[in-house]
Amino acid sequence: MINKVVVAAAGRGTRMLHLSQEKPKHLIEINGHPFLYYLLKNLKEAGFTEAIMVIGYKKEIMEKFLNTYQGEFKITIVNQFDILGDKYGTLCPIECVKDLIGHDESFITVYGDNLYSVGDLKKFFIDDDFNYISGLKHPEPQKYGVLIRDGEDYLDKIIEKPTTFVGNLINTGLYKFTPSIFKKLPLIAKSSRGEFELTDAINLLAKEKRVKIKEIEDFWLDFGKPDDVQTIGEFLNNNNK
Repeated sequence: MINKVVVAAAGRGTRMLHLSQEKPKHLIEINGHPFLYYLLKNLKEAGFTEAIMVIGYKKEIMEKFLNTYQGEFKITIVNQFDILGDKYGTLCPIECVKDLIGHDESFITVYGDNLYSVGDLKKFFIDDDFNYISGLKHPEPQKYGVLIRDGEDYLDKIIEKPTTFVGNLINTGLYKFTPSIFKKLPLIAKSSRGEFELTDAINLLAKEKRVKIKEIEDFWLDFGKPDDVQTIGEFLNNNNK
C-alpha cells in the first residue's frame, strides 16, 4: 500500500521574479492561501497519510508554514541543501529521500509547484511492481518533455523539448516509483544543462520496460511565472478545487 508522497520544494523559482525574493514560490499566495496549501489539501483528500517535504530555499519560512500542517497528516521535512550542498536538478529530491523509503516500498512524487485533482492523484495508488509517469495531451508539446510510447501502456523514452513533432503527450511531473529508482541514482551524470535530471533515471528504467504511462484526465496546473497567480486563482474560483 502506498502511503508516502515526496514533494519537491527546494527551489526559489527564479521565473517568479520579485514574487519569490522573500519566500519560496510555493508559498506565494493565491486567493488568500499559499499555492502549497492547495497541493497539500488535495494530497490529503486523495488519501495520503505522510508527506516528505524536500525543502531548501528560505527553509525557515517553509518550515513555519509546514508546521501548521502537522496533525493534518504526518510531514517529514528534509533539507536538500544540507544533504547535497550545491548539487542541483530534479533528481536531487529522490536522492534526499532514499533512506526514508522502505526497501520494498513504493511512493508518489510530485513537484511543490504543480497541482492535480484529487481524482487524478488517486489513480496513482497502484499496487504493482511498475513505475508510472503521468501524461497529458498538450497543444504545445515542444515546451515540455514528450512521452514516447512503447506499445499501449509502456514508456519508451522521454524527449525533452523536441525541436520537431514527436507527439503531444507531455510529462506533467506526477510519478509513482518503486525502490528501483534508487538503483539508477549512481548512474546519472550531469546533463547538458549542468543538472542531474530525474528523466534520465526514468529513461533507464524505461529501457528495462519498468515504466508505464498513466494519463491524467482532469487538470494539471504548473505554477511557474507571475501571470499564473491570476490564471490559477481564476481556475480555482471557477472549479472550486
